[in-house]
Amino acid sequence: MSLKTEESRPVILLTDPIHPDAHALLQEQAQVLEVPQNLSPVEADKALRVLIQRADAIIVRRRLPNDIFEEANRLRAVVRHGAGVDIIPVDRATHRGIPVANIPGGNANSVAEFAIAGMLAISRRLADFDSEVRKLKWRSIRASASSRSVELRGKSLGIIGFGQIGKRVCEIARDGFGMDVRVNTSTPARLPGHVPYMSVEELISVSDFLVLCCPLTPNTRGMINASVLSHAKKGLVLVNVSRGAVINEADMISALESGWLGGAVLDVFETEPLPPDSALRKHPHVLLTPHLAGITRDSDRVLGLTAVDIAMRLLRGETHANVVNL
Repeated sequence: MSLKTEESRPVILLTDPIHPDAHALLQEQAQVLEVPQNLSPVEADKALRVLIQRADAIIVRRRLPNDIFEEANRLRAVVRHGAGVDIIPVDRATHRGIPVANIPGGNANSVAEFAIAGMLAISRRLADFDSEVRKLKWRSIRASASSRSVELRGKSLGIIGFGQIGKRVCEIARDGFGMDVRVNTSTPARLPGHVPYMSVEELISVSDFLVLCCPLTPNTRGMINASVLSHAKKGLVLVNVSRGAVINEADMISALESGWLGGAVLDVFETEPLPPDSALRKHPHVLLTPHLAGITRDSDRVLGLTAVDIAMRLLRGETHANVVNL
């Protein structure tokens, strides 16, 4: 390929690696820049600010600094490798006339399966039993298993947020496990007839499990707090695959330590990475993962290929339904 042809191709910056198939497709159409991995947060921020000055588009997999679009750049497209655009300063991009697109639903099944897996793991005490087997406590585990674990069938599941993730959680839980599903959503009129709507307080009062899969907005920030948790059914298990800030962590920890909450499956946190001194790290009835509910080989490939397609379309001047700041 000639130098002239190479220089005529658009430059696309990756904040983090994308699926190999997507990366190969991107390289066929564009010059690819990448923020080096294994840098400290400060070093990565500096590298990002330098590289973005050369980019026509950026595919985003990490939180961008709020002022990233303030400096001189030639950006013509910002594409979120996922659904949540709260990690992108969309208002600043809009002010600069830069379209921002996302990929709603690209990893919905991965996140939904994670939520179900979390409920199964905590209801059957898999982490506890695994640890005890490794400590040679075979007979005592079997003797206590019936008093320590429960089935999902027939249990009440509350879902907050009924986008593509919430819908998929509902399908798996209701049709696959026979759970009794109720929902809270900002658009109750769109619920199918077989899915009852409840207020947050009503929902939490009747649920054995509560899955949070709503977007982070001014209305959902701190939604699960001491006031709401005071209505919780005793033994409730929280599953958060939304954003950490939807839960007031201090209030949740108090409810866990009092025994009112039966447990929690947490993939997201108010502060990420989770601070070393967080009380959540020591609680025996909490499962912790590092914001990876939507990350699988399958979802990464779909998201990567879709992100490349959207970026190239926007750079060609085409419109796209996934642009969030039209």
